[in-house]
Amino acid sequence: MVRSMDKETLVQFTGGVNQSGVRDHNERLILTVLQRHGPTPGADVARLTGLSPQTVSIILRKLEKDEILRRGTPIRGKVGKPSIPMELNPDGVLSIGMKVGRRSADLLLIDFTGKPRRQLSIAYDYPFPDTVFGFLENGIEQLLAGEPEKLRSRVCGIGIGTPFELWKWHDLTGVAAEKFRSWKDVNFMAEVAKFSDLPVFVVNDATAACHAEHLYGRGGEYRDYFYFFIGSMIGGGVVLNGTVFEGNQGNAGALGAMRTTGPLGESQQLIDVASLHLLEDRLVQSGLDPAILWKKPQDWSSIARYVDPWIGTTAQELAKAALSICAVIDFEAIFIDGAFPEDVREELVARVRRYLLNQDKRGLIPPKVEDGSVGENARGIGAASSPIFRQFLLNTNAGLSVI
Repeated sequence: MVRSMDKETLVQFTGGVNQSGVRDHNERLILTVLQRHGPTPGADVARLTGLSPQTVSIILRKLEKDEILRRGTPIRGKVGKPSIPMELNPDGVLSIGMKVGRRSADLLLIDFTGKPRRQLSIAYDYPFPDTVFGFLENGIEQLLAGEPEKLRSRVCGIGIGTPFELWKWHDLTGVAAEKFRSWKDVNFMAEVAKFSDLPVFVVNDATAACHAEHLYGRGGEYRDYFYFFIGSMIGGGVVLNGTVFEGNQGNAGALGAMRTTGPLGESQQLIDVASLHLLEDRLVQSGLDPAILWKKPQDWSSIARYVDPWIGTTAQELAKAALSICAVIDFEAIFIDGAFPEDVREELVARVRRYLLNQDKRGLIPPKVEDGSVGENARGIGAASSPIFRQFLLNTNAGLSVI
């Protein structure tokens, strides 16, 4: 899926260099423009990048020959020949992504435009390493089995979205606890190298979801925003100057650790009061099977009486957290998405907006609160986008301006 935007929201990528020795940089620059703006004629690519028309023409021809780009539908004007826009070739680059979650893992094959082609899922009580890597090894074969040999060679890597300090995510004891804590010493690259020679890119799962929203969702509408993703545990992502900011150790946006206060005044973290595991616990206490939360397609209508109070509590906490975040960086917007049905997301966003109206906002400019658009698949799609982003697109954290 490629976004199209009004002129007011277009982002200009600058910093192109015309010397022949930096072709890789300029190719990434052009691919980034086409990924962000969709089908674009060469003259407009030159304008957006600052490269000369001749340099753009040479690179576009090369990328088309390599089948990374393709010609789009001609644009006919009132006079002269039709303009031929260039666009990303969906078959030009493929990528595999795996989301490792508390209760399930998803494995996806996406194309160059971010569209999932095939997807596999597995549910478990706990994500033990042998279960997760066994699923990945077998799943890769299944994902690629339906692709022609030519396209299999187009797979550029494997992205893995995993929670920060996964080894702490359990309530096990004994031998099982020791087995789970072995995640602390797992070398993801070494484990995958046992069955695949594809490059591996590991990213925080919530940051991966933020990448998905920014590349394939509504993220391009804003230059600076904060992104909430609510799964079993709540996480987040930061976008600055038009690109996802991962931080010094890849853990930027770890809002689950943000401090909050419990009903008795006790110190808590946001992860303790605004995560789906709280809804899961409520269902268990009521004698209901919590597996309904993770079944696909998602339908929570039968548990609405439990979902509604969870939305109310979570919305209050997100409203407070949003203002705390904006006290540090003046974000334009706050995006909210999660592993829940679309109607739940819409209600959660609506309530956060209402709660923000009554918060103490002295010295602050309240951000816009927006729906994320990728949904429950955001972590897997974002993980799969990591090899594409790191090998074919430009990190534009410096050199962006809005036109």
